[in-house]
Amino acid sequence: MEALRTPIFPSSYLSVLPTRFLPTRSYDKPLLHFAFNPSPNSSICANFSKSKPCTPRPSASTSTESMESHGEEKFDWFSQWYPVAPLCDLDKRKPHAKKVMGLDIVVWWDRKESEWKVFDDACPHRLAPLSEGRIDQWGRLQCVYHGWCFNGSGDCKFIPQAPPDGPQVHTYKKACASVYPSVVQNGIVWFWPKTDPQFRDILMKKKPPYIPELDDPSYTKSMGSRDFPFGYEILVENVMDPAHVAYTHFRIMQAPQGKDNREGGTPIDINVKRLDMDGFDADREHARTKFIPPCLYYTCLESPAIQSNKSVSSALTKEESSSSDHVSTRRVLMTLLCVPVSPGNSRLIWANSRNIGLWVDRIVPQWIFHMRLNLVLDSDLYLLHVEERKIMKVGPPNWHKACFGPTKSDAHIVAFRGWLRKYSGGQLDWGTEFNKTLPPTPPREQLIPPREQLMDRYWSHVVNCSSCSVAYKGFHVLEVVLQILSIALIGIPGAINHAVMRSVAGRITVVSMAVLCFAASRWLSFFIYRTFHFHDYKHAFC
Repeated sequence: MEALRTPIFPSSYLSVLPTRFLPTRSYDKPLLHFAFNPSPNSSICANFSKSKPCTPRPSASTSTESMESHGEEKFDWFSQWYPVAPLCDLDKRKPHAKKVMGLDIVVWWDRKESEWKVFDDACPHRLAPLSEGRIDQWGRLQCVYHGWCFNGSGDCKFIPQAPPDGPQVHTYKKACASVYPSVVQNGIVWFWPKTDPQFRDILMKKKPPYIPELDDPSYTKSMGSRDFPFGYEILVENVMDPAHVAYTHFRIMQAPQGKDNREGGTPIDINVKRLDMDGFDADREHARTKFIPPCLYYTCLESPAIQSNKSVSSALTKEESSSSDHVSTRRVLMTLLCVPVSPGNSRLIWANSRNIGLWVDRIVPQWIFHMRLNLVLDSDLYLLHVEERKIMKVGPPNWHKACFGPTKSDAHIVAFRGWLRKYSGGQLDWGTEFNKTLPPTPPREQLIPPREQLMDRYWSHVVNCSSCSVAYKGFHVLEVVLQILSIALIGIPGAINHAVMRSVAGRITVVSMAVLCFAASRWLSFFIYRTFHFHDYKHAFC
């Protein structure tokens, strides 16, 4: 039963994790630390920053003001690796359209090089989207507008309209597609948002953050993604915030101390240990966290258990335990990648793992985990959408003046906003791609209510999730089968001239089965809608 309660949710919900496998002691040695490019052979949980904790600040206002430094080097948002999509949600048979940092890109599988490629989603001919194209029989990416074909290096290999005995126009530089550097790491496709040839070998100089546990077969790995109608900054804030769980996710997630009421909130002692351009480290009871800009927020929960009659002291470490004792460390790792899509839009890619309860993931399909996770994400989605618009009215650089975070439970958010203000002027720099205005909120008088449109699960998750899309299609087939069966059962008594069918009992049995099939199809339709399309969460009545 302990494994069944193992958390699969984002790290913002750490405060509601079951405490049976969590340590009740303080940590003498931090649990996790890695530089921006950690060694692929070392566990992230093995080390953590040993810098002294920052002095707690009384409020977000004083904290962010003290962090501001006009002489500091600025963070370059376009000189970073960005996650695009988990491999489990990518189909090698077709190209996939994505947007990251305001850039329209296409991800496709190059059969010849056996690699995932990331191109600018525009054909050099007439700028038609390559993502609407296809993979031809030779494994090339073909634009379906005029049939131009490109290999994995972006070279145009065929222009159908060019005479074979004429100039080799497909070899011209202007006929090439723009290629972004890309790499697969931890089961996720990453790309570098610059197509200049000088960045072709950028992977040799700078790599995405590596998490060894995600490639460790002794750990489970649950991955997925969801798009949101609010911006990157709001998403990062939300996944870092454990204090809202007892209220926003009431009765969806386990409350602290098992409280089944709205008074489940408790003080949370969060200490930021380091803050610089490379992000920050923080710790709190039972957890160590790390933010590596621009996207990674990582949490490690670790509980060493000594398999002997001795008690576990608060100062125990693996090195201090005797060789006669067997130490087994139970870990839950939550990796959240917050991806900036465009102003007012973001994407969350989660990659969670644990080394306990491995059998659960082997027998339970992923769509069941995603069903519950989507309910968690929906319960604060509308709040965050509205919150962002209020912040935009005062201006993101003035966040510290508009918002008040007086407790240590806000330390993550205060640290992130302080980092953002110190190294990026208080907001993400989109370059010249956008004017930083948000898309309009759908008006209330529309036929589709704003909440239903904003919280739609199908286009933001299901259509891109391999597990959920298969389940969605399967349930739809079952719904149709039940409807056909109910109609067929109604016609059986009249079509079959049999003694059983002529009896009252026989007719009642067949009609009852038809009614049950029809009722089951209606219930299934309701289940499909609430699970894969829209499930509202009304806080006033929960």
